[in-house]
Amino acid sequence: MRLDDRCQLIKMILSDVDGVMTDGGLIFDNQGVESKQFQTRDGMGIRIWRRAGNQFGIITARSSQIVRVRSAELGIDIVRQGIEDKLPIGFQIISEAGLTPEQVCYVGDDLPDLALIDAVGLGVAVADAAEEVRRTANYTTSVPGGRGTIREVVELILKNQNRWDDLIRKYGGK
Repeated sequence: MRLDDRCQLIKMILSDVDGVMTDGGLIFDNQGVESKQFQTRDGMGIRIWRRAGNQFGIITARSSQIVRVRSAELGIDIVRQGIEDKLPIGFQIISEAGLTPEQVCYVGDDLPDLALIDAVGLGVAVADAAEEVRRTANYTTSVPGGRGTIREVVELILKNQNRWDDLIRKYGGK
């Protein structure tokens, strides 16, 4: 199936965090408090995606307070942390949303993401993903994790659905 045909069906984006929404680096202070750096364009992309009436969710192997904080800030209510085997949780989320796997995009960067990338309608690897992930994905972003990958995916899907221009006009664009 062609990329533009895959994009036509997408109603939900699910994403990993470390290596996708961040550059994958982990910073701990002397008290063991973890920090992550998120790209603001990804946040805007998630807002645009949701404004278009679509769903966004996170499935991540690590658990951290900062992911809860960032998710709450962006209004993301589908957040699953501490998930090593992402495929069953992904299918559970898809089912609870009343969708089929073909209506879902999953964005990942490493081996725990591989099965879900292969199982959904649009599997996406970030530019610096593991080679196996890039080979399996239907699309590889032009930018590495933490550098606007989610925004790129949102634009890709919405442009292929011919919805991008209408959404941009809501922000005063032409």
